[in-house]
Amino acid sequence: MIDKLTSALQFQQQALALRQQRQETLASNIANADTPNYKAQDFNFATALKRATASQTGPVPLAKTHSGHLSLSNAHQAPVAMQYRVPAQSRLDGNTVDMEMERAQFLDNSLRYQADIQFLDDRITGLRKAMQPEQ
Repeated sequence: MIDKLTSALQFQQQALALRQQRQETLASNIANADTPNYKAQDFNFATALKRATASQTGPVPLAKTHSGHLSLSNAHQAPVAMQYRVPAQSRLDGNTVDMEMERAQFLDNSLRYQADIQFLDDRITGLRKAMQPEQ
């Protein structure tokens, strides 16, 4: 039963993890907008999600918060291929951060993260209703 619940939520778990990683990357780009020679980075979310879900063979990785917890392998999680952004206009200090594009990408990713949270909440609600006995 738990395996079925785990497999039902794996896609959303991977999507949220990648959204969080992309949000951190975009935030790093924005934070370094004035750093000389900083090269803005990003990754293709769709490609990363395909790779992450294709290589998923085991259960959702769990956090080990106590020494008595079982250790699970995280080997099935593929690293994200980071890419440098090509600037639309070069700057004299060598920085490639375009603040307008970074802010737009940050907002877009934030909205998609919230949507993924809502999809996950709806999925859990549906599974919970399916497990309830009829009254």
